[in-house]
Amino acid sequence: MAHILLAEDDSSMRQFLTLSLQKAGHKVTACEDGQTAHDALTASPQNFDLLLADIVMPGMDGIELSQKAVNLRPDLKIMYITGFAAVAMGSKTPETQHARILSKPFHLGDLVKQVNELLAA
Repeated sequence: MAHILLAEDDSSMRQFLTLSLQKAGHKVTACEDGQTAHDALTASPQNFDLLLADIVMPGMDGIELSQKAVNLRPDLKIMYITGFAAVAMGSKTPETQHARILSKPFHLGDLVKQVNELLAA
């Protein structure tokens, strides 16, 4: 079981992802935006194994969040979920180069599979 920090601004998607990942055996801390996720990570950086972040969010987006996250926890694994894969693919930060990107829409089975693969790597 891994502890996943989820940052997703869409409440129904956040709830759906949380339930799916919990059903797969993971512990999930779900946050409604990048700043809230950053605050959770700052409070307990060693508690999390994976940051699962939407890229496009108001305020602090997923890319900025991941940059700040790896400053706090360099070994934190990063996965983006986004409807804007081209944005993530075009970003040349170290965080995006080593992160997994899952484009919306996706099947929950694909999400769980990729999360498990990334955690095992």
